[in-house]
Amino acid sequence: MEPGKTVKAAGGRKGSAKRKPISKSVRAGLQFPVGRVARFLKKGRYAERLGNGAPIYLAAVLEYLAAEALELAGNAARDNKKTRIIPTHVLLAVRNDEELGKLLAGVTIVHGGVLPNIHQVLLPKRTEKSGSAAGETKTKSPKKA
Repeated sequence: MEPGKTVKAAGGRKGSAKRKPISKSVRAGLQFPVGRVARFLKKGRYAERLGNGAPIYLAAVLEYLAAEALELAGNAARDNKKTRIIPTHVLLAVRNDEELGKLLAGVTIVHGGVLPNIHQVLLPKRTEKSGSAAGETKTKSPKKA
């Protein structure tokens, strides 16, 4: 090769080596896979046409919901003095949060158990001190008065 000549890169472009590809998730600043969401949207045939922003938006929403549920589940695990999140912690997090509870109302979480709850009827009755607490007033007997 003669000095001073430029080598053609792939595709007929002048310049040096090919640039490293950047994923759609990195461009959008997301952890969830935008390309995979796009593939599932296309494969699912939900619409005849699909915009460029739709998989990005959907991946962002899914990432937000996952982060919210995991944060609440982590708090539930910490409350139970555990370092590992188990399905019970996920159930406690979802059912104790009003908005997530509405969203996942018809969902069964496998191995989640049930919310700890004891019906009021089954609890022992409170016994108050007899006498003044019940509204009765003590009177002296007529013989001693």
